[in-house]
Amino acid sequence: MAHPHKDAIAKMPASSLVGVIEESKMTYVRENLSVFLHESQIKLLKQVKKHEKPHHKRIRIRQFEKAEKDDLFNLHLGLYLKKYQKLEKYGLIEIDLNPDNGLEYDCSLTQKGIDVLDEISSLEKEWENVVNLNDEDLEVLRKVALDAFEISYKHKKKQNFIF
Repeated sequence: MAHPHKDAIAKMPASSLVGVIEESKMTYVRENLSVFLHESQIKLLKQVKKHEKPHHKRIRIRQFEKAEKDDLFNLHLGLYLKKYQKLEKYGLIEIDLNPDNGLEYDCSLTQKGIDVLDEISSLEKEWENVVNLNDEDLEVLRKVALDAFEISYKHKKKQNFIF
């Protein structure tokens, strides 16, 4: 029996296909991960890893320096911290509310967080095998991703990485 969505997927534009692929990967990871995390928490955990890198930390410091520290800023800060605090409650990250680097707060991965990210990475690789991605497919996806990344990178660069 043919899959009931085969015709619909065959007619989808590339942007929708990317969404289907991302949802499939995330569903696979979440179903097989040893801890329960929402999709947004997985993405946030990956952001913490990214923000630990010195280059990204410098960008964040510049963003905080240029930010208008008003009520709206404080509201957004509180909302972000609430999301990070859930990860901290699970023992995946540590939050420093008084860093000496110019940031309003800073986060770092715990060993448990590093282990969960390693597990996520392993599950993502496993998913590639489940959906039969081969080297040629990956090469095409890498080229498309690089071309697509150029659009957002140019925009961020134009904004001096302050967004």
